Order: sequence, then structure tokens, then C-alpha cells
Amino acid sequence: MKSIVVTMAHGSGGKLTQELIEEHFWPRFTNPTLDSFLDSSILEIQKEIAFTTDAFVVKPIFFPGGTIGKLAVCGTINDLASVGAQPVYLSASFILEEGLTWKELDAVLDSMAETANEAKVKLVAADTKVVERGAGDKIYISTSGIGYLKVDPVPQPRRMENGDAILITGSIGNHGLAVLQARNSFFTKLPVESDCAPLWGLVEALLAAKIPIHAMRDPTRGGLATVASELAQASRLAVTLQEDQIPIDAPVQAACDMLGLDPLTLANEGKLVIIVPSAAANEALRILHQHTYGRRAERIGDVQCQPEGLALLRSRIGGTRILESLSGEPLPRIC
Repeated sequence: MKSIVVTMAHGSGGKLTQELIEEHFWPRFTNPTLDSFLDSSILEIQKEIAFTTDAFVVKPIFFPGGTIGKLAVCGTINDLASVGAQPVYLSASFILEEGLTWKELDAVLDSMAETANEAKVKLVAADTKVVERGAGDKIYISTSGIGYLKVDPVPQPRRMENGDAILITGSIGNHGLAVLQARNSFFTKLPVESDCAPLWGLVEALLAAKIPIHAMRDPTRGGLATVASELAQASRLAVTLQEDQIPIDAPVQAACDMLGLDPLTLANEGKLVIIVPSAAANEALRILHQHTYGRRAERIGDVQCQPEGLALLRSRIGGTRILESLSGEPLPRIC
């Protein structure tokens, strides 16, 4: 009788491995490059490219608003988008734990395929391995991505200038809280979903409108506070955020207040921090607001000369505190 779960034999490289690939992977990711059945894909690249790689070990693998598969695609796409590169190709390696059900695997692969199709990205190389029951956590995914650079010079902190505006493309903290909700039954009614989304379309729209982007970052692990601190240190300028301008959904804020978490340090998987000249900020926001993933974009702060290398938060009551990179991890295994 045919197994209903992944077994060690599916990692043998023989007939069952072929069945695993043909029945679960190829129907979702078929394209001429992948269908060549070569040990390496042959790609024609005659442009300057960006290249990135990442690994995903989120627990659990399904959470409100996403799966580890959707997360893997979005995370790689957004790393490319944050340097102004149009994502084109992906590779993926899958570490499957013995006992993973076909239903679970197919749901992860479906979410990957849907997200890749939305972003117009091709999976051109992949590999699978199987580990013993208890040696993994259902499924781990490692991805790499190639994108064509669409902007020159590349957005980076050293291009930031005094007076620049700091934008964020939407509310923060949703992904971290969504994963926490999936782990704890007492949060099952919390109306929070992960913001996991592919963001190249936002960047493409800004570039098409010739918005001069000085720097971009996606505030994933460590959240907005860590990105602000890293930008300040890398640029040797001051990054000042206004607390009352940072969009935070009410359920996220309420949960953070109850648990003693800081939403500024929670992970996001569908947001960009974008630094543009102050004169271009309103037009940039207008463009972002027209996009599905940018409707709640806000100007949340400014770049200043002093204090050099520090990120600051101006509170609602008029105080100021230094924002530092997150030390430790309040919510492990969130991506």
C-alpha cells in the first residue's frame, strides 16, 4: 500500500525519490528550464544581477496568513527587491522529516507556487533530502535568488542624506504575532495574520515613477528597531522615528502590551523601510498607497546629521529613547 507520509526511502535517490519529485514538485513548478532534467540549470544572464540566499525554519510551518513555503519565496524576493533588483530565478532545497504527510507537503508547495507565480519568478533548481523522524521539524527550506538590477546606483545606507524621509510600507509586528498565535491556543481568536508578501511590485512602481531611493531594508528578524539602528550605524547619520506615525494594528499593540513585547522588535515579512529625499516623500506615498501591499504606508521619521550613528524614537509624550539592535530573540523560529 502506498505511504501517506514521507519515509526515509523517499530520500534514497531511487524510484520513491522520483515519485516524490514527479507527483509533488514537478506539477507545481514545471517550466522549460526545470524540465531539462539536468544536474545544473542553464541560465542566460547578460545583465548585472543581485544574488541572495536564505534558510527558513519557522515553527509551526503553517500560521495565519502564510506557510513556510510562502515565507521562503517572499523572503528571497524581498531581499532582492530591497537592493532594487527584479527577482527572476529561484532555487530551493527541501529538508523533509520522515513522517511529514503528503497533505502538509502539498500545502507548502502550493503556497510556494502561488507566490512565485504572483511575483513572476521561476524556480529553476531544486533538491530534496529526507532526515529521520525527530531529526528535523517537518520541513526546512533553503532558497537562493537571482534578480536583475533595475536601478543605478544601488540603494544603500551610504547614500542616505541629512533631511531624507523615512517611509514604511505598512503596519508592523503582524508576522511575529501571527506565528505566536499559531503556537499558543489562547491566542486563536486574535485577529492577526502574517504580512508575508512579495514586494517587488512596490519597488517597481517607485522606480517607474523615478522616485530617487537612497536606501531600502526589509525589517524581518529584529524588526523596525533593528533596521533603524543598522541604517544609522552604516550611514553614520541619525535615524529619528516618530512613535505616533508608526502604523501598528490595534490587536498587535494590545497583544504586545499584555505580553510585554515591543512591536518595534517583532519580525515582519511583507514590509519595506524606504529612505527617499524629503521632497519626494509625498509622491512616493501616493504611489505606495495605490498598491495592495502599500495601502498603509506612512512617513515615520527623518534622517539627521546628529547624533551620529544613533537611531532615536520620539515618543508620543515627547520623550526620546535610543533604538538598538535586538539582543536575543523574544520569539525564536519566526522565519
